[in-house]
Amino acid sequence: MANPSPFERLETCIREKKAVVGIVGLGYVGLPLIHAFVSAGFRCLGFDVDQEKVDLLNQGQSYIGHIPSSWLEAWLSNNLFSATSDPADLAKADAILMCVPTPLTKARDPDLSYVVSSTETIAKVLRRGQLIILESTTYPGTTRDVILPLLEKSGLQVGKDFFLAYSPEREDPGNPDFSASGIPKVVGGFDPPSCHLAIKLYEPAVKQIIPVSSCEVAEACKILENTYRAVNIALVNELKVLYDRMGIDVWEVIDAAKTKPFGFSAFYPGPGLGGHCIPIDPFYLSWLARKYGMSTRFVELAGEINSSMPEYVMQRLAHALNDSSKPIRGSKVAVLGVAYKPDVDDSRESPSYVLLGELIKQGAEVSYNDPHIPTLLSSRSHDLPSMSSCDLNAEYLAAQDCVLIATNHRDYDYQFIVDHSALVIDTRNATRDVTSGREKIVKA
Repeated sequence: MANPSPFERLETCIREKKAVVGIVGLGYVGLPLIHAFVSAGFRCLGFDVDQEKVDLLNQGQSYIGHIPSSWLEAWLSNNLFSATSDPADLAKADAILMCVPTPLTKARDPDLSYVVSSTETIAKVLRRGQLIILESTTYPGTTRDVILPLLEKSGLQVGKDFFLAYSPEREDPGNPDFSASGIPKVVGGFDPPSCHLAIKLYEPAVKQIIPVSSCEVAEACKILENTYRAVNIALVNELKVLYDRMGIDVWEVIDAAKTKPFGFSAFYPGPGLGGHCIPIDPFYLSWLARKYGMSTRFVELAGEINSSMPEYVMQRLAHALNDSSKPIRGSKVAVLGVAYKPDVDDSRESPSYVLLGELIKQGAEVSYNDPHIPTLLSSRSHDLPSMSSCDLNAEYLAAQDCVLIATNHRDYDYQFIVDHSALVIDTRNATRDVTSGREKIVKA
């Protein structure tokens, strides 16, 4: 009997759950993905260039709030997971899934440096019978035009020796209703054999697979999902500013509008966009459009509106302090919440960083509290001083000239906050149920 082909060997390996699943990038996307595959019966190999992360994981310690250390301990004790920073170990994986950051440059162009460096690392150890899948959010054409040429430098041929696909991550950190295994997975292969293998890999780990005709369709799908959200958030952000001038509460308007059982989906305003996707992905799309000689005016306008929201918050804060005969310079301002959304320890692209930076620039005495982020994490975009979360007690609140609610964590007692504060700037409608002291609240 003839020797089985790389495709046949890998298909059998996946079907029998003997395939080792390698995850490159052990962050908010990579670790939940490992949980999904381990739960499905696969052994996982995690790779990250951050040795501190690797050491913590191999000790059974999680550094992400919604990934319990007990999971890691169970994976390790059952020999279902190990982490490494040695690129040579990637040769042991049968499937390698890349979950690395795709930020923007200072010029707001796509920064694929993490994707490129990870692919170059993989290419050096690439062997026959491996499946490579990019999960990082990116623009249509990345898998074919950026990933494939780097992998082909190995001398191996796609579709014959190794296989290539794109499947966008849809992780929503901290969402108890949707885990990595419970979110439908869009899969696009470079060719039919690659798509088939990627589907077979994900099927045991994810509840529903959505095959599409190409990597480009899958890449465009993720860009559409997040641009849809960014544009609709921009709409309500713009209406917030307009309705404020008209003396209308935009939050009450949205609550009324969402009672319509069809044709309306509720989106909510805020101090700016945060997270690993929504503030970034639309700019990937507009950059790509320029390459094709087209201007995506609708998308770019949404980006401008969302990017302007911290400035609007600062204006509201300045006017509120001015009404108390106080300038921003020298005033004590406490920012409540630096995570980009409620109840998570994820501060990536958080508008709180912009607000903290602007307050410091204008001379305020700034501090912060966040029950999920004890120490202010470094940011690629913002150079802020080292800060630690302050205790949220009556004395701390009373000592502030202004308290700025930037993230509406459920842990906060908003009536307590208003009771003990002289002035509260609420960017999230967090104080909607506060019954006394409402004269202290300014919505922004």
